[in-house]
Amino acid sequence: MPFLKRGGGFRSLKVFQITEIVFDIAYYFSHRYLWVGVRTVDQIVQAARSGKQNIAEGSAASTTSREMEIKLTNVARASLQELLLDFEDYLRVRKLGQWTSSHPRFEPLRQYVRSDKFRQEYSTLLEKMNDEELANMSITLIHQADYLLQRLLEKQQDQFLAEGGIREQMTRARIRYRNAKSDGSNNVENSDK
Repeated sequence: MPFLKRGGGFRSLKVFQITEIVFDIAYYFSHRYLWVGVRTVDQIVQAARSGKQNIAEGSAASTTSREMEIKLTNVARASLQELLLDFEDYLRVRKLGQWTSSHPRFEPLRQYVRSDKFRQEYSTLLEKMNDEELANMSITLIHQADYLLQRLLEKQQDQFLAEGGIREQMTRARIRYRNAKSDGSNNVENSDK
């Protein structure tokens, strides 16, 4: 009658896999195209790291706290929004193009970053792409991660509504345990008669 759900398993989440790629690209990008020692480098790396790490931490916390899982998933989402703004700012201040739906490379890039092929070869592309391409790739990935995080938050909300928090689960488990124990003792007494 365990009441603790197994936490973790975050590595199999598509959103975690995407945020891991976002981190790799952000790290490479900030060290290649920004001046080391500039605060923005640290902010970009930390925002990308927070997006990834909070998914993992929230998943682990889900064992005992749905509330903490939801909060950390939302922190991941907020961190990625900060990172999104950094990439958008980079493009804007350097007068580089941000690829919107009307740009001819927008949809092909959007489809490509969804593919298994991309996940297998993205690290080899980093040195072949320029800053505009990398920033737009990051923006596209962040939008995909944001969509998946919103879906994950909705799922977590539904799980909380269906199962309750840890205290409710503990109470239900304790009641089941007591009921099972009292049913078993009554059966023993009845069998002696």
